[in-house]
Amino acid sequence: MPYVNITPMGLQQTAKFLKEIQSILNNQGYECDFESYIKHQTSFVSQAAWFARSVDCQNLIGKKAVVFGDATHAANFAKILHYEMGIEVSWAGTYCKPDAEWFKAEVEDFCKKVIISDDYNLIATMIEESEPDAIFGTQMERHIGKRLNIPCGVISSPVHIQNFPLSYRPFLGYEGSNQIADLIYNSFTLGMEDHLLEIFGGHDSFQDNTPKLEYNNGVTWDENARKELNKIPGFVRGKVKKNTEIFAKANQIDEITLETMYAAKESNLKI
Repeated sequence: MPYVNITPMGLQQTAKFLKEIQSILNNQGYECDFESYIKHQTSFVSQAAWFARSVDCQNLIGKKAVVFGDATHAANFAKILHYEMGIEVSWAGTYCKPDAEWFKAEVEDFCKKVIISDDYNLIATMIEESEPDAIFGTQMERHIGKRLNIPCGVISSPVHIQNFPLSYRPFLGYEGSNQIADLIYNSFTLGMEDHLLEIFGGHDSFQDNTPKLEYNNGVTWDENARKELNKIPGFVRGKVKKNTEIFAKANQIDEITLETMYAAKESNLKI
């Protein structure tokens, strides 16, 4: 019996899904052409294609993300990030070990690394080492991101009740592509929102999870450098701190000063 094994998640996969149905129907003797439907849906129902070319979304180019979840959601979401949004996927992974071969074939062409594991601690370590701008994963990765001060969009089970809203929010098809585009954009900008809360208050439960200035590598910070570091938005402070230390260690600097911070920023290190 004919079947379709393409998940209609994102614009490209939805178009492939419909074309596969068209091919099956044509082979069964039914004359049909979905091209006009695909064009109409892409141009007028889904806003994702337009949004991907907007100024707001162009600001995401060069950002890095990691993706982890069940095989179907993780693979398709990684494709959307890479092919439709122009976002680098540092690595993608799944806990569905029986689907390992299929998953690798789906993402290995554009992912630097593919992870097959159900070890929560390993995934946490990899996220910390990767230092992505955003995470797209399960509720577990959301907890990891909260600890590391990295925004996370939940795309796969296990999930929280908040991921099942009463309102109509599809994840598949052309209308689903709008929800996915919103999730991606809002996840990347979440850190900025936290910084505004840090400045102006207004969120009683907000806690500062910024890494404390404790070091085991022999590098210390003078008082002025500490004050300057604390002025940096919380969602990038950890990365600035780490890269400044790397610069200092590489140049045999034992105490970081303002001059060290400025020199590190001007170096080839991405701070």
